Amino acid sequence: MSDAKNGQTEDQKVSAGQWIRLAVVYLLIPLVLLISGGDFGWWQAWLYVPLIVAAGLGGRIWAELRHPGLTAARQDVETLQNAKAWDKILAPLMAISIAYPVVIVAGLDHRFDWSPDFGCWVIAIGFVLIAIGYAFAAWAFAENRFFFSVVQVQTDRGHTVCDSGPYRVVRHPGYAGNILALFGIVLALGSNWALIPVVFATGVSVLRTALEDQTLQQELPGYPDYAARVRYRLIPGLY
Repeated sequence: MSDAKNGQTEDQKVSAGQWIRLAVVYLLIPLVLLISGGDFGWWQAWLYVPLIVAAGLGGRIWAELRHPGLTAARQDVETLQNAKAWDKILAPLMAISIAYPVVIVAGLDHRFDWSPDFGCWVIAIGFVLIAIGYAFAAWAFAENRFFFSVVQVQTDRGHTVCDSGPYRVVRHPGYAGNILALFGIVLALGSNWALIPVVFATGVSVLRTALEDQTLQQELPGYPDYAARVRYRLIPGLY
């Protein structure tokens, strides 16, 4: 994700309502999965619950402890309004596509038995990919005090490059981690059909990565030098 406003993260305080909204979002995802699956005894869905909650809420708490005010700044109306025009479309589209369509399709697949049974080792690999992907994304979130929900550059308010932690590996580790987790979900929940929304969500993420990277290259001092050091956006050695 992009860097953003230093002053804003220092000034704002996260409210109880903002924490509640985050909790609802991350608890709703596994609830939608269970309802779509029509099986509250589905062990794979229940195993997914702590992973998404730990990554979503745990990652936000970790980031807030390290960078007080970040959670509030991510939900700030002015920040959202000042986003790049293209990101006013891509940001909400990505936020929705990486969660709900995937779990809905995977749940329906389980309910109606569309896909053949996946072996236990395939399911296990899927959960490992989810855990690694979510952990990598959460690490990126906590490492970058300017990890905002939309793309904008405001150097007058302390906007700087984050080049530590997972940002030493790829330039957009938040996206990279979530994409890895998406493909893990396909395996963990045993759904071939979930590949359709996963591919769509990956396409949106790749497009947003490219546009964000272009913006940072043009507008953020120091980013071209950082891009020369860390050559790949999402996948080391490939992209």
